[in-house]
Amino acid sequence: MRRNVPRLVIAAPASGSGKTLVTCGILAAMKKAGRRAAAFKCGPDYIDPMFHETVLGTPSKNLDTFFAGQELTRQLFLEDAAQADLSIVEGVMGLYDGLGGCTTQASTWDVARTLEAPVILVVDGAKSSVSVLALIRGFADFMEDRRVRGVIFNRVSPMRYPVLKAMTEEQLGIAVCGYLPKMEEIHMESRHLGLVMPGEIRDMKEQMERLGQTCLETLDLDLLEKIGAEAPQMEAAEAWIPGRVSAGQPVIAVARDPAFTFYYKDNLRLLEKLGAVLIPFSPMKDSRIPEEADALLLGGGYPELHGGELEDNVSMRRSIQDRLGEGMPCIAECGGFLYLLEELEDRKGKPYQMAGVLEGRSHYTGKLSRFGYITLTPEGGGDLLKPEESIRGHEFHYMDTNGNGEDLLARKPVTDRAWTCGHTSDIFYAGFPHLYFYSCVEAAGRFVRKAEEYGRKRQ
Repeated sequence: MRRNVPRLVIAAPASGSGKTLVTCGILAAMKKAGRRAAAFKCGPDYIDPMFHETVLGTPSKNLDTFFAGQELTRQLFLEDAAQADLSIVEGVMGLYDGLGGCTTQASTWDVARTLEAPVILVVDGAKSSVSVLALIRGFADFMEDRRVRGVIFNRVSPMRYPVLKAMTEEQLGIAVCGYLPKMEEIHMESRHLGLVMPGEIRDMKEQMERLGQTCLETLDLDLLEKIGAEAPQMEAAEAWIPGRVSAGQPVIAVARDPAFTFYYKDNLRLLEKLGAVLIPFSPMKDSRIPEEADALLLGGGYPELHGGELEDNVSMRRSIQDRLGEGMPCIAECGGFLYLLEELEDRKGKPYQMAGVLEGRSHYTGKLSRFGYITLTPEGGGDLLKPEESIRGHEFHYMDTNGNGEDLLARKPVTDRAWTCGHTSDIFYAGFPHLYFYSCVEAAGRFVRKAEEYGRKRQ
């Protein structure tokens, strides 16, 4: 069976060209025009999908060929794309930038190739004119599949745009789908190598409303939809759906507040497919872990920005100590891992007391401590992974600790550089790596079964 799934990948020559702005603008304009859109993000980034969700009010999720491979990436895409008039996939970095900085694997182009999707190239036209034609031609001709089907110019004036459009279409034969002017009133500030979270930006929804109205006037939505509809039918192979691993419905409490926000949507959905029920709670505001919880999921985020509130919530810290002490299963990634330590320092070196489940303290390094994709294998201790298993993940953190753990071996692709990390047992994982559960469904299933066992013991 094959399906018509109109789709576009929004790419750029490099980071900072305006991919997120253009993607959000297209999504907002489509919403204003009454068209149904589905949103996705290439790669492991958590924050850009939050901007998509702010615009649409519906989930945006990651598509990553390193994490999931090609066939599963297609299946996960179709889960959300099938009912949309147009699916918009925001790229990562430059169009061809992939693993190790020297391959196209897991690049935006690799995802576009996997989805057989046309690419719309976002080009910053603020500081050049005829030279942009050389750039566009280079990106269009670099791969034999010539996947670049259209261009959107960013940061150009209404007066310059017609000239750029005419030159591009006449000399290169590539469609120009519109432009965005310089929009000083749209503030998408950066933190580290990415954007700050939408909730931290004042009047974010109002800004997206203005962006959508502008894009209705400056982008050719009909042309974008036409190019998206020219994508070939996607083979709708019957999606592999993991079976339930529990007889009951174990409850997993998921930390959800300004300190803990980084979760892969497909991780959460997989836990539900395996039989778990997910409920949110706030380590910052709630007095304790929900009584009905059978397991704990502490995602990443920026706990160092909220150290005072986390420290002041003594009852929650004691609740986590008590429940984990009596055997509650727990997965704690990056920021969640920092919360389980004895102490956390903010960026100014001020220490705060944390949950104290693990020995050690964290500190701000002022630079990326570790960054990029990894594959994790057992190094000793615990049953999170069996000896023959591995799970894929990603690290991105400016914090470090004096106790990162030694139960797993993290190995980078391409360079093969490796180091030990993580604290594991048969009911516990805590460490800097963010895990991608679909890359080892068995480990995710074990977590759900352990939650069910803990729930039965408590009853």
